[in-house]
Amino acid sequence: MAEIVHDFFPLMRVYKDGRIERLAGEVFVPPESDPETGVQIKDVEIDPQINLSARLYLPKNVVTVQKIPLFVYFHGGGFVIESASSPSYHKHLSTVAAEAKVVIVSVNYRLAPEYPLPIAYEDTWLALKWVASHANGDGHEPWLKDHADFNRVYFGGDSAGGNIAHHIAIRVGLEKLDGVKLEGIFLACPFFWGKDPIDGEGENLGAKGFVEKLWLFANPNSSGLDDPLINPEKDPKLCSLGCDKVLVYVAGKDPLRFRGFYYKEALEKSGWPGTVEVVEVKDEEHVFHLFAPEAENGMAMSKKLVSFLNQS
Repeated sequence: MAEIVHDFFPLMRVYKDGRIERLAGEVFVPPESDPETGVQIKDVEIDPQINLSARLYLPKNVVTVQKIPLFVYFHGGGFVIESASSPSYHKHLSTVAAEAKVVIVSVNYRLAPEYPLPIAYEDTWLALKWVASHANGDGHEPWLKDHADFNRVYFGGDSAGGNIAHHIAIRVGLEKLDGVKLEGIFLACPFFWGKDPIDGEGENLGAKGFVEKLWLFANPNSSGLDDPLINPEKDPKLCSLGCDKVLVYVAGKDPLRFRGFYYKEALEKSGWPGTVEVVEVKDEEHVFHLFAPEAENGMAMSKKLVSFLNQS
């Protein structure tokens, strides 16, 4: 048996012979319309040269000229596993599209270690620019041209995807996108950390070791856990977050939960003028809503997200 050189159980293992074994996120669901919700689903290529694509969701009974909010989603998986076509995201986003009546673009960015960070950030920015090209009629995707309201755009993501959603929102605030108004971002159990422990983190040193090891594996050129890409409090551009509303969900049994609360504090201290709400769900694990979407807490979070996407 080949020697393991990096063990990120339950995500992946890397062997001395260079082989990568992904332990999760390798099941793919075809882009077929959801019979339960009637949501139409399809995959689109954004840049075939770099294998950048997205899965699109359109709720049923949308009339020809009707404009509805646009929700751009970034999947989680520690930057190393999962995809936009994973079963859990397929089901979760089908439900959100149906209940919130929003168009969804779920971005399929490239994964580390084959494509180390910051490639995932660059992929998602390219995908967002492709989405934005439809705001002025230049794009060719009819679901976006005909139905996306670019004055009501939201980003969302879980875990590593929450990290990405935050940073892409910072970039929107700094660089702007013509014709696009980012209303808010939704972060579920976001993947943030820092070098120095904050209240509560000292109880779980194993979690810090795992996060640090995974972060440096995905982003080998990073300066470490105080890199602004994983510690927003260290980012001098934090106040430039390009939206007015942020909704953060944290889980009571998730070691990352303390960083969710700390993110709220950092945003408020930065001078960012928006509003941020953190919801803690007791007795739940990391990204619980994906593993048990029909359980009480998963359904309650989905209902809250639907309300968030329909605020404007």
